[in-house]
Amino acid sequence: MRMVSRLLLATERRAIIGLAGLYASRMLGLFMVLPVLALYAEGLDGATPLLVGLALGGYGLTQAILQIPFGLLSDRIGRKTVIAGGLVLFLLGSVVAAQADSIAGVILGRCLQGSGAVAAAIMALLADQTREQVRTAAMAIIGLSIGVAFAVAMVVGPLLASAFGLSGVFWFTAGLAAVSLIVLWRLVPKAPQRLRHRDVGLDRRQLKSMLGRTDLLRLDLSIFALHLVLMAIFIAVPFRLLDAGIAVQQHGSVYLAVMALAFVAMVPLVIVAEKKRCMKPVFLTAVAGLMVCLVGLGMASTWWALVGLLLGFFTAFNLLEATLPSMISKLAPAGAKGTAMGVYSTSQFLGAFLGGVLGGALAQHFGQDAVFYGCGLIALVWLAVVWGMPAPRHLASEVVALDERAHGDALDTLMERFAEVAGVEDVLVVPEERVVYLKVDRQRLDSDALARVAGSRHDHKGA
Repeated sequence: MRMVSRLLLATERRAIIGLAGLYASRMLGLFMVLPVLALYAEGLDGATPLLVGLALGGYGLTQAILQIPFGLLSDRIGRKTVIAGGLVLFLLGSVVAAQADSIAGVILGRCLQGSGAVAAAIMALLADQTREQVRTAAMAIIGLSIGVAFAVAMVVGPLLASAFGLSGVFWFTAGLAAVSLIVLWRLVPKAPQRLRHRDVGLDRRQLKSMLGRTDLLRLDLSIFALHLVLMAIFIAVPFRLLDAGIAVQQHGSVYLAVMALAFVAMVPLVIVAEKKRCMKPVFLTAVAGLMVCLVGLGMASTWWALVGLLLGFFTAFNLLEATLPSMISKLAPAGAKGTAMGVYSTSQFLGAFLGGVLGGALAQHFGQDAVFYGCGLIALVWLAVVWGMPAPRHLASEVVALDERAHGDALDTLMERFAEVAGVEDVLVVPEERVVYLKVDRQRLDSDALARVAGSRHDHKGA
């Protein structure tokens, strides 16, 4: 990471810091209510477990509906304009929820929060602001910021709610949105131009082919199921902690210990999956572990069993959250990662919405134990669906800029020359974007040969 930092231009560094902060603050605001809403909703008019679940997951529905349209709109009217509009919606949703005295008001506020669906526009602006050789690292920084934001939200949410109540959590979220607007206009530099990035943005022409690939659909189902069970169990987990003798004021400390240990436990498993090329076994083990922990949470009666099972759950959750996007990147064809990720993200938000509704329905009609057992059954079905999947090939994405004067036959010749390089598995030349998208096996890649082809673009422009 230090080497990448030295390679960054000043404008790139500002863009990455600013946009990572925007993304993280949104996720922090969305997830801070997760560990507290079920507990504090008892003081809201009309609250039932089902409606609490709808309030928890409501943001996912509007996110799923609007994230792709907002991303496409940013191609037309500008990234910053769309992001600013989304942040204003997020701020308004937070204010509505903060002032609500009924569960209906909180549901409305959460849906408004989710309508600020600017994730795709943020990623597109980051791509506009960064060169091809540093873009992958920039995206990784964004991904890291999301993980950190989720962990912080699990700790800060209970602390704020304990001190200021549920409305205090939403007022804090509104403040984050206001600061994010200032960061957007003062820190993030204006992009020189808006470009299409097939590794970031969605291409409608590729959508049908992405939806027809069973290998990618298995991963879409996986992120759907992962966020479904995450949202569902928080209808019951806060009450489980209370029943185990852990006071509300101590919930933040419990989540802090669990999230920190889960992150430490997850790191070596990610290394094994990536470096040792054991992605499928690690993936299947994580899903199976998640299922076991969910069933165990339904039976846990002591605080140490509950905390231990939560540690196991979040270790598996963090592992899957880190490896699933990597698997999408490996499986998506050259130049189609952006479209594949668009479908994947939509699946994630739909899972969050349905998870809240399902968790609330199970708790209301069958009790809290049924939430964990129901989620365990979903994890079992998930495991059965992905059990026979082929192991993903360990391919990485590369983007090479084309010479401005390359055209016609030169592009066909260039495609052949890239395809002949050892370790290059897939090539897509996109003349209108002036780039070549590659999928490469880094262990087999002849980097010198790739550099020669990339460096000789100008020499072969007329071939």
